Amino acid sequence: MAELSRRRRLLVLAICCFSLFIVGLDSTIVNLALPAIRADLDASVSKLQWTIDAYTLVIASLLMLSGSTADRIGRRRTFQAGLVLFGIGSLLCGFAPTVDMLIGFRMLQAIGGSMLNPVAMSIITNTFTDPRERAQAIGVWGGVVGLSMSVGPVVGGALVDSAGWRYIFWINVPVVVLAVLLTVFFVPESRAAVARRIDPVGQALVMVFLVGLTFGIIEGREAGWGSPLIVGCFVAVVLALLFLVFYERRREQPLLEPRFFRSAPFSGATLIAVCGFAALSGFLFLNSLYLQEVRGYSALHAGLLTLPMAAMTVVFAPLSGWLVGNRGPRLPLVVAGVMLGTSGLVLSQLSGSTATPVLLVGYLIFGIGFGMLNSPITNAAVSGMPRSQAGVAAAIASTSRQVGASLGVAIVGTVLTARLVEPLETGFVSAARLGWFIIAGCGGLVLLLGLITTGRWARGTAAKVAAELESPVPVSQA
Repeated sequence: MAELSRRRRLLVLAICCFSLFIVGLDSTIVNLALPAIRADLDASVSKLQWTIDAYTLVIASLLMLSGSTADRIGRRRTFQAGLVLFGIGSLLCGFAPTVDMLIGFRMLQAIGGSMLNPVAMSIITNTFTDPRERAQAIGVWGGVVGLSMSVGPVVGGALVDSAGWRYIFWINVPVVVLAVLLTVFFVPESRAAVARRIDPVGQALVMVFLVGLTFGIIEGREAGWGSPLIVGCFVAVVLALLFLVFYERRREQPLLEPRFFRSAPFSGATLIAVCGFAALSGFLFLNSLYLQEVRGYSALHAGLLTLPMAAMTVVFAPLSGWLVGNRGPRLPLVVAGVMLGTSGLVLSQLSGSTATPVLLVGYLIFGIGFGMLNSPITNAAVSGMPRSQAGVAAAIASTSRQVGASLGVAIVGTVLTARLVEPLETGFVSAARLGWFIIAGCGGLVLLLGLITTGRWARGTAAKVAAELESPVPVSQA
C-alpha cells in the first residue's frame, strides 16, 4: 500500500474509530434497556443475559476468522461487508416481536460486528507505519472503544425514555450508511503479503469452547449443575480446548498462532482484557437492574447517573495512551487494577437507599480504572508483531475483550439468580453483593497480571517471539 499523507492517515483513523464507536456502543447501550425489554417482551433474567451474551459470544467466536479473512481477501472489503450486516441486524432487532427473535437478530448483528474491530485495527496498523505514530493511533483507537462502551448506558437511557427501546437499534442504521460511504471514498484497500488459509477446524473448536462455556454457566442453575446437559456441556468445553491446543500447534497457518502466547506481554494482555471487560459487563448488568428495579429510576435518570463513569473514561483513556507511548503499559495497568477493584468493593456495600454521592464515587473510580485499561491491552497485542499478521493479533486481543464481556454477564447474572430468593425489587441488593465482590476480584487480577507481564523478564519473552515471527513463514500446508 502506498504511503498516505498525514491528513489522509488521520481521516482513515477517524473513519475506523467512527465505525468502531457504534459497535462498542451497542455492546453496552442495551443494558439500560433491559428492564424495558423485560416488561415489553416478558423476558426472564436468563433471557436478558442472552440478549447481551448472544451479541458478544458471536463476535468473540468469529473475530479471529474475520481478522485472517480480511488479511487474505482485503481489509476494506471485509470492513464494508461487516458494516452492511451490522446495519441489517440492527434494523431487524428494532422490529423483533419476541425476546427469542431479538436474540437471533442480535446474533446477525454480531456477525457484522465481528468484521469491524479487528479489521479496523489492522487497517490502522498498516496505515500508520511509524512506530511512535502507530502507538498514538492505537491509543486513540483504544480510547474510542472505551468511550463508546462507557457512554452506551447514557445514550441508551435517553433513547429508551424518549423514543422506546427499539430505537437503540434503529439509531445504528443511518450511521452505518454514512460509514459505508466514507469507507468507499477514503479507506485504501490492503491485504497481507502472505495469504493465510482458512482454519475451519480451529474455528469450530473455538465456537464450541466459547458457546459451551457460556451456555453451561447461564443455564446451569435452571437445568441443574449435575444434569447430563450441563455436565456434557462442560466436558465438551474441556475437550474442545485440549484438542484446539493440540491441533493448532501442528498447523503452519493456524487460526490461533500459538507462538503469540510465548510473549508474556501478549498473553498478559489477553488475560487482562478478559478480566477487565468481565468487570465492565458485570458492572453494567448489575447497575442497570439496581438503578431501575431497586431504586425506581427512569432509564434516562439511570443513564445520567453513570455519566461520571463516562466522563472519567473520556479523560483517562487518552492519558493512558500517552503513558503507554512514553512510559510503557505498567503504570496504566496498575491504576486500572486498583481502581476497578476499589470500585467493586465500594459498590458491594450498596443498599436500597444508598446516598447518591456514594454511588457517584463508585462510578467515578470505575471510570478511571476502565479508562486506563484499553490502550495497554491493545498496544501489547500488536507490538512486535509483523504487519502481515496484524489482523490475527488484533483479533485475538478483541476476542479476549468479548470473551470477558460474555463471561462477566454470564457469571454475575448466574450468581444473582442463584442467590435471589425474593422478587428482584426487594431481593436484589443482598443477592448482588457477591457479584460486586467478583468485579472487585477482576480488578485485583488486572493489577497482578499487569505487574507480572510488564517487567524485564516479560519484555525479553516478547523480543524472542518478535524475532521468531519475523522469520519467513511457509505458505504450504503441513
